[in-house]
Amino acid sequence: MRRVAAVGAALLLAASPALAQQSARTDAPQIEPYKIILVGDSTMAPHSGWGSAFCGNHVKSSVACLNLGRGGRSTRSYRAEGSWDVALAEARAPGYRARYVLIQFGHNDQSDKPERWTERTSEFPANLRRFVMEVRATGAVPVLLTPLTRRQFKGSKLDNTLAEWSDEVRKVAAASKVPLVDLNARSAAAVEKMGAAAATRLAQLPPAAEELAAAEAGTTLPPRPAPDSNPEPPAAAQGPRGSVTRKFDYTHVGPVGAEMFAGLVADDLARAVPELRSQLLP
Repeated sequence: MRRVAAVGAALLLAASPALAQQSARTDAPQIEPYKIILVGDSTMAPHSGWGSAFCGNHVKSSVACLNLGRGGRSTRSYRAEGSWDVALAEARAPGYRARYVLIQFGHNDQSDKPERWTERTSEFPANLRRFVMEVRATGAVPVLLTPLTRRQFKGSKLDNTLAEWSDEVRKVAAASKVPLVDLNARSAAAVEKMGAAAATRLAQLPPAAEELAAAEAGTTLPPRPAPDSNPEPPAAAQGPRGSVTRKFDYTHVGPVGAEMFAGLVADDLARAVPELRSQLLP
């Protein structure tokens, strides 16, 4: 009996450092994390937009940054397909000091495809107002962004095809008292300063010789048609098999463009939402 007691005491002594360590862990100060959710189209989405560069390079480790940008989506189709429900579920998640939902649309709202298109002065702003209302209902903070500029030039001047759509976003932000990141104005000014030829470096792939020559002359060529699909990898291939389409155009961005525009977003977001300044990196 004495031997059993002695063994038990020895085991307790051996375990006590681990128990003390566990107690210390539970007494550690709890972090107060922030959450930023990105909602938008391909100019924000992974592999084609600025969103992943923003999450990877411009927020501190105390921020959970989630890029829910989806290529080809508008304020109509993003909701219709269920992506907006995913974003709202993320906005409701507890455990964060504050949650922010950054919303950027416009490119596909002006599409001629009926599942994407919205009327600029009625449906588009109405969809934005509904987004704002529903984000606020979750307890999160909505932030509106004007759409990233396209990099098309005519006569050495930027042809900002999204200027009127950006005006609608500004009106909704002002009327709804929502923080605004005016990405269209900032990106348009930056791209125009670069000029058409230098701005080709922001694309996913280099331009063809004729595209570069046209840009150097001051008027960009019409965008190339998008590839229909990506080739299927061999059946015997091991590991990840997903693929993304990369191309040269005046809308989507590669690593250089993504980092440039992500920096503009971080800069303007710090001004629009002062509470986030300490969580954002230049």
